[in-house]
Amino acid sequence: METLIRKAEILIEALPYIQKLYGKTVVIKYGGNAMISEELKNSVMEDITLLKFIGVNPVIVHGGGPDISKALKLHNVESKFINGLRVTDEQTMEVAQMVLVGKTNKEIVSLLNCKGGKAIGFSGIDGRLIECEKYKTTVNGEDIDIGFVGKITKINTKMLELVTRDEYIPVIAPIGVDKDGQSYNINADTVAGAVAAALKAEKMMLLTDVEGIKYSKDSEEVIYEAAIEEIHKLLNDGIITGGMIPKVLGCIEALEQGVNRTHIIDGRIPHCILLEIFTNKGIGTMIRK
Repeated sequence: METLIRKAEILIEALPYIQKLYGKTVVIKYGGNAMISEELKNSVMEDITLLKFIGVNPVIVHGGGPDISKALKLHNVESKFINGLRVTDEQTMEVAQMVLVGKTNKEIVSLLNCKGGKAIGFSGIDGRLIECEKYKTTVNGEDIDIGFVGKITKINTKMLELVTRDEYIPVIAPIGVDKDGQSYNINADTVAGAVAAALKAEKMMLLTDVEGIKYSKDSEEVIYEAAIEEIHKLLNDGIITGGMIPKVLGCIEALEQGVNRTHIIDGRIPHCILLEIFTNKGIGTMIRK
């Protein structure tokens, strides 16, 4: 009986959060170890399906770094990263598009459908969902060409709005297209931020392989809540580096364009999405305006 009462208490704790999010859009970037472990895959898909059935509108943006690296290795192509972004030559672009659109996206759609959801897969090419131009990163003050990596210029939301208002869950592969029809690889965290901003989502959640943002490189203490100015200071001090840079920049862009809250959470924890959204303490780092 005590166990049953505790379960009821958990549901009651979640009630105000369910009420607040009812009818709202939550953008979830799915990546990291949660895409590799079968247990975590199922956990994430169950969380997303539950959100849809209680009246929340989840929109999924997925990565696929490990799958791309594995496919490139089979083609004897070395993976290189600069500022957390994959250097993408023509061959790498072909492999990335093949893996993200043809393999990873459809696997996620299939998993959600098996859980009782109704998922539809998109890439940024479909309906020109993600328009972009060539992106150059900066190293020591110099612009560096990293190949077919895109900088988002526009998210065309009409298709997503139609789908999310209905009973479907959109699943987006982070491939964009320029005005000439050339495809570009885009960091999934960046896409999630832009999609969340364009949809004026209530929340954006980035699933990662770390506990959250920490106060220093040697610190074990996670920052559970931070404002944008605090994140800028951590960037300027060199505490936030590598793959975490596009994550926090995506969060900042989303917040500045109307998203209410952004979250960087540990995707290695089963049911991490529900724990972050529907419990008083939550997990990971929440970034606010």
